[in-house]
Amino acid sequence: MSELSISTTQNVNINFTAASVGDRMLAYFIDLIIKIAYCIVVYGIFFYWLGINRAMDGMDQWSIIALLLVFYFPVMIYSITLESIFEGQTLGKKLRKIKVVKIDGYQASFGDYLMRWFFRIVDITVMNGIIALIAIITSNKNQRLGDMSAGTAVITLKNNITISNTILEEIGDLYVPIYPLVIKLSDNDMRIIKDTFLIAKAKTDSETLLKLRRKIESVTGIQNKSGNDADFIQTILKDYNFYTQNM
Repeated sequence: MSELSISTTQNVNINFTAASVGDRMLAYFIDLIIKIAYCIVVYGIFFYWLGINRAMDGMDQWSIIALLLVFYFPVMIYSITLESIFEGQTLGKKLRKIKVVKIDGYQASFGDYLMRWFFRIVDITVMNGIIALIAIITSNKNQRLGDMSAGTAVITLKNNITISNTILEEIGDLYVPIYPLVIKLSDNDMRIIKDTFLIAKAKTDSETLLKLRRKIESVTGIQNKSGNDADFIQTILKDYNFYTQNM
């Protein structure tokens, strides 16, 4: 597996392990099995049991195509829908413990997932995935063309970078959180915040702390009630741990 270094906008490098070709292929085939199972169920219920196929005998070709598209549309949007809902994971990716992330370290957006989905036509549909396979093998970040276009990569979660190693803060049983809106942030956001905070604090970099505090406020809508910037960011880290551990 190749190492993937993600450079954040705060100039913090976070090292991940890129998902292997094997994991990505297994995830793809798991998703393919799920989609095939859906098609079998749809055909069995609507076309065989309810007899819609008999009603199609009197339809013109375009009406038949439109009807088939309606029934099989969920298969077409399967990957983009689940990646948007599960923050970069389909069911296959969840089972293989891999996910899509932005190269800049932030959570991928719907537009990024859309770009990856659109390029599946070239990457996977054309030549049965050979193009995607070649791209992943030859890319230094294990990216297919869709990843390159969207600025994303697929990483494995089966590595040494865990929540406990990166964003866990010690909080006592009597700890009272201040900022409930902190749950708008993701684990990946908190990893970036903590890494940036620790580096800036060690260097007494007040300018970076100020920028980080303003960025947190703009993203979450939280207003600083904790005094100085360092105290505010420290409280954000503790509050996030409190809410995620007790949800």
